[in-house]
Amino acid sequence: MPPVQAPPSQQLPAVQKLRVRFAKRGRLRFTSHRDFQRAFERAVRRAALPVAFSHGFSPHPKISYAGAAPTGAASEAEYLEISLTQERDPETVRAALDEALPPGLDVLEVVVAGPGSLADRLEASEWRITLPGVAADAAAAAVEQFLGRDEILVERMTKRGLRSFDCRAAVLRLTVASEPGPVAACAILQVVLRHGTPAVRPDDVLAGVREVATLPVTGPAQLTRLAQGPLTADTGTVDDPLARDRDANQATATGQAGPHQTHTAEGDAAAPSVP
Repeated sequence: MPPVQAPPSQQLPAVQKLRVRFAKRGRLRFTSHRDFQRAFERAVRRAALPVAFSHGFSPHPKISYAGAAPTGAASEAEYLEISLTQERDPETVRAALDEALPPGLDVLEVVVAGPGSLADRLEASEWRITLPGVAADAAAAAVEQFLGRDEILVERMTKRGLRSFDCRAAVLRLTVASEPGPVAACAILQVVLRHGTPAVRPDDVLAGVREVATLPVTGPAQLTRLAQGPLTADTGTVDDPLARDRDANQATATGQAGPHQTHTAEGDAAAPSVP
């Protein structure tokens, strides 16, 4: 392993900010946020990126993380920002970081940061909840009962102890699908959650569904974040948070902005919106 990169004796200013989308897949979904931070900082050193450091008595690399998924959940839409003291080609940075990280922590895209805050764009997330042993019709009946409630209280252990909160208000869209083919019963819940305080997680929604209906789940639920970004509340869709950055970069290069992209879950076109 390369030696730990130390901050320079004279701090160089940051001249470029990059925004990174990465995935947590397979067994690496059990990586905690702190574990990923350590792995990513090692990857930055291995990739020999000129990362900028904060000032002060104990300088730290200028890497900020936004909207991290809970431990145990897979994700296709995790985001961070990194500041560099020298400009680098985003695709070269993506390839170098992806090679330096273990399989399962996969760097999907790197773009030059445009104006505005990335964290402010992460208004909602879309999740896929796989329920082994649950038939789609049973899940649909449970979801109907869940959506019929104005409030559903669930409890979760937090750093401050056991906390009770409403998991229903954050749910903007909740639909049911099933795995195709000759497999054992396995219902799929697709849910769009508004980010807020307290943060409602997909396992909280599942707890709320099971609070109002009986679901014969025969194994642990599998949670996967499909997208997170700006929210279109009236349709319950989650936009791509990096679209503005691509548009800004394209406008700088060509004078023309690119199209804005929207993520829509499978089956959403036929599913009614949830107010």
